Amino acid sequence: MDIALIIIGSIFLIVGLIGCIVPILPGPPLSYVGLIILEFNSKINFSWFILIITGIIMIIATILDYYVPIWGTKKVGGTKWGIRGCAIGLIIGLFFGIWGVLFFPFLGAFVGEIVYFSIKQKGMKKMFWRALKSATGSFLGLMCGIAFKLAISCFIAFICVKEIIISYF
Repeated sequence: MDIALIIIGSIFLIVGLIGCIVPILPGPPLSYVGLIILEFNSKINFSWFILIITGIIMIIATILDYYVPIWGTKKVGGTKWGIRGCAIGLIIGLFFGIWGVLFFPFLGAFVGEIVYFSIKQKGMKKMFWRALKSATGSFLGLMCGIAFKLAISCFIAFICVKEIIISYF
């Protein structure tokens, strides 16, 4: 049974790491589920401190995941169109590998802002620079959110792998 728990927990850890980049999967919560599954192993024992602290950090990361791209866009004067374009660009970018995930959110935010400003009928030069600024803010917010989630999930995975190695080797 212990080997089955290690395999299932490891699968959750790996899917959690993938979920940090793929917007459909909640990365840190899946990594935390992997940690909890490993806790049921007879040889692996995490302290209550580790379980509570990683749980709190996971909740904070999940909440910030929704707020940071919005904050990045708003901080530079972006609109909801840029935020939505960034999200759509990220989803489309998934089909184009790592480069799609890196560049399509920026492109989506830029196109979203261009559409917004063209509806508002602002000047073309002003529209381009405001859209570029907003797209940059949205992209940086998204990348900061991904980096934070990835750091949390890597930390949880590190704790789990370390405990497995200590317990079994």
